[in-house]
Amino acid sequence: MRVMAQMAMVMNLDKCIGCHTCSVTCKQAWTNRSGTEYVWFNNVETRPGLGYPRTYENQEKWKGGWELTKRGRMRLRAGGRLKNLMTIFSNPILPSIGEYYEPWTYDYSTLTDAPAQEHTPVARPKSLISGQNMKIEWSANWDDDLGGATETAHRDPMLAKIADKVKFEFEQTFMFYLPRICEHCLNPSCAASCPSGAIYKREEDGIVLVDQDKCRGWRKCVSGCPYKKVYFNHRTGKAEKCTFCFPRIEVGLPTVCAETCVGRLRYIGLVLYDADKVLEAASTPDDTGLYEAQREVFLDPFDPEVVRAAEQAGIARDWVDAAQRSPIHALINTYKVALPLHPEYRTMPMVWYIPPLSPVVDVVAETGEDAEDTGNLFAAIDALRIPVEYLAELFTAGDVAPVDAVLKRLAAMRCYMRDINLGRDPDASIPAAVGMSEEEMYDMYRLLAIAKYDERYVIPPAHAEQAHSLEELGTECAVSEYGGGQHDLFGEGSGTPTPIAVENFQMLQDRQTSDSLTGPSSTKGRVNLLNWDGKGSPPGLFPPTGPDS
Repeated sequence: MRVMAQMAMVMNLDKCIGCHTCSVTCKQAWTNRSGTEYVWFNNVETRPGLGYPRTYENQEKWKGGWELTKRGRMRLRAGGRLKNLMTIFSNPILPSIGEYYEPWTYDYSTLTDAPAQEHTPVARPKSLISGQNMKIEWSANWDDDLGGATETAHRDPMLAKIADKVKFEFEQTFMFYLPRICEHCLNPSCAASCPSGAIYKREEDGIVLVDQDKCRGWRKCVSGCPYKKVYFNHRTGKAEKCTFCFPRIEVGLPTVCAETCVGRLRYIGLVLYDADKVLEAASTPDDTGLYEAQREVFLDPFDPEVVRAAEQAGIARDWVDAAQRSPIHALINTYKVALPLHPEYRTMPMVWYIPPLSPVVDVVAETGEDAEDTGNLFAAIDALRIPVEYLAELFTAGDVAPVDAVLKRLAAMRCYMRDINLGRDPDASIPAAVGMSEEEMYDMYRLLAIAKYDERYVIPPAHAEQAHSLEELGTECAVSEYGGGQHDLFGEGSGTPTPIAVENFQMLQDRQTSDSLTGPSSTKGRVNLLNWDGKGSPPGLFPPTGPDS
């Protein structure tokens, strides 16, 4: 048993309202730079839909992830080392900018500077790549709120498998939101695809990063990732991806997307897993067995033998304590309501999802029956507007049974808590019907419905004695405007990397949790940049300098 730690995330899709706040804040924090206009480390997709990039789930076309050979061995769908090297200068299976979308802005100066005239001036869309006028035909979330679903449904690889179950009359169709980030997999195919070894998985917390110094822009990682969450910066010639906001994680703070989530649907925590079992689990012959196989890779943090092995592996005691309090372990292994996204890709993803249940209440209510009655809810799950088969294609490689069990647990929780909230005696038969005790049912309700900040985010900070090595690691994989690398190797965008973690952990934590710009000891308030005319430096924007400071 080789115990390792992994930072992971669970998203409760029942709570996602599709506001895209997570996408916008991630964009502002990580990808509002030249060369990343089309890049969204975090995006929110409307389902059903083609996703971003279009039809990324069609691995017959994109060849992402892993597959089993006839001998039962793992190999990349895109081919082995020889094929990888033969196509290194001309990769035929890359999504084009059209599969993503051509980023644009509008010529607002035409509106603001146009003289008085008979006709109202129009702000034409301008390409952020070519600068020319363009026709907008696609975007990162073109399917938002079922926009154009009837026109694009025939290209949706998930719907193709259950076409007989889905009707696209407007009043009968269904939709839900699916936020996506990099899965930070236990068995990442992007790392295995990289010829230069630039993508690596951090040993201490499992976060998958790109070493900008080693990246040579082959883009094999883009092909190898089945979730298409590795992007190419056309300005720097480097690959970039979600970093799980590792500078924040290292000081015990959640990711930007989780911190700003309006629906509070994200949970972050630490899990312990047996690294020796990953390959065996990923090699499970039957795709439908991969969900349970990955669950068996996770270790029980309360097991004394696991705790002892973790300490022998150099995992600090406070990290073991964090794993014991982890909401991720509870949702995946204790309550068994979280499911992986496309386990059939065999990458062992570490961003899991609680499938949506909400429409079932509406289905029952429309019949005139009690929408919160246990019998009615359990019977209605098979008649969901969101077909269980569709959820199974997303989360369990088509196996309906685990999804059905999760939905019944969520329905049982609603029924059980309804009696308590109405002042009636709780019915112990409700949790028993789904294999749970009353205490487990109530604890699951607390975690899913009313959990506090420190219950949703159980993130152990990195240790001060490791600060220097972690800072150096942060510098190596920094996603900077210049991308790192050698001078002039890839044009004007190349240059020396800009460090991310250049402070010690105490200073970084103080700065990120402070209410002021200059530190927790400052008595000055925030600077209102909305009132700044862009000239000079307003008082308080920068720390004071000079002999009087």
